[in-house]
Amino acid sequence: MQSKVMMVKLGEVLTHRSDFITIDDLQSYKRVTAQLHAKGIILRDEVEGAIIKTKKQQVCKAGDFLVAEIDAKLGGFGMVPSDLEGSIVSSHYFLFEIDTTKLAREYLDFFIRTEDFQKQITARGSTNYAAIRPFDVLQLEIPLPLLTEQKRIVVTLERLMAKIEESRRDRTRAIFDLLIMINGYKNTLFSALYHEFEKSPLSQNADVAMGQSPAGTSYNELGIGYPLLNGPTEFGDEYPNQIQWTSESTKICKPGDLLICVRGATTGKMNWADKEYCIGRGLAAITSKTERCDKKYLRYFIEFQTQKILSDARGSTFPNLPSEKLKKVLVPIPPLSEQYRIVAYLDHLHAKVDKVKRLQMETEREMEALVPAILAKAFGENA
Repeated sequence: MQSKVMMVKLGEVLTHRSDFITIDDLQSYKRVTAQLHAKGIILRDEVEGAIIKTKKQQVCKAGDFLVAEIDAKLGGFGMVPSDLEGSIVSSHYFLFEIDTTKLAREYLDFFIRTEDFQKQITARGSTNYAAIRPFDVLQLEIPLPLLTEQKRIVVTLERLMAKIEESRRDRTRAIFDLLIMINGYKNTLFSALYHEFEKSPLSQNADVAMGQSPAGTSYNELGIGYPLLNGPTEFGDEYPNQIQWTSESTKICKPGDLLICVRGATTGKMNWADKEYCIGRGLAAITSKTERCDKKYLRYFIEFQTQKILSDARGSTFPNLPSEKLKKVLVPIPPLSEQYRIVAYLDHLHAKVDKVKRLQMETEREMEALVPAILAKAFGENA
């Protein structure tokens, strides 16, 4: 864009609309919210009118510019998408209609994502009060070329953004394709092992200890006894810093044990114990009998079987893994040398996935940094 472009206040191209309706308890309403960091307007929820306490609400129109009173300085604003036509917001949001004879909606949508716009809106209002008012919004300035030039800029930006999004999809697809390939290999591999080698229940190849809730009197926050893993909510790729301990020692896992969630939303999720924990009802600890079964081979096999196990599991909200069902899972037992070979190859495949994921994260950061530069160039912020 040319550097000599007229700057106008938004008040010349926007009109603040503050019409309110009275909520009908018998009707259903979509409520929207503004994501921070100029990420746009999304559906918050859809509820019956009787649930809404504040009965005076504003109705959004597709293409409105919506600004959150409190969160605007954190990027809480955006354009109302067409699928949220007729949604409602409280008086803590401001709605602005656009004069499309002077300003293209798509042009404004791109401009509000620039650093220049965010700097302007951050500087508005009281320095001691985070909120802004409609007057503050209307005082913000925007470079305003002719509509034909605005539309040319929009077409260029849309083309560039589409290329960035295509690159994101390609990298996501690459990870998905790798995982499909690995799962296909596991299916072929373990199916062949089932036919070729002896099978025996998991309980013969590993000790399976189901967790249980410690007595309430044993809890403390003083670091006495064992750190407590209560269940799936505390179970992830990296264990949290434990703030709760228990002096009870009936269900203790050892470093190197395989922990598996047996109830809750993350049923089937696994991780290695990095130290001694007292495990609660939501977890089971699996200790491989290494003279028969390599622990990493066992983990790969159980991961492979998880979907089948869960499909047979019973639970009111989420599927569970009952101890007896888990212990009866039949495990094919090839010679240890063959198990080591299988583990080495699967480790190699998963390392490739991890590498692609790291590259994707690095590329994503580069793309995130590229978008502001593209917008700054388009709107002449560096002119």
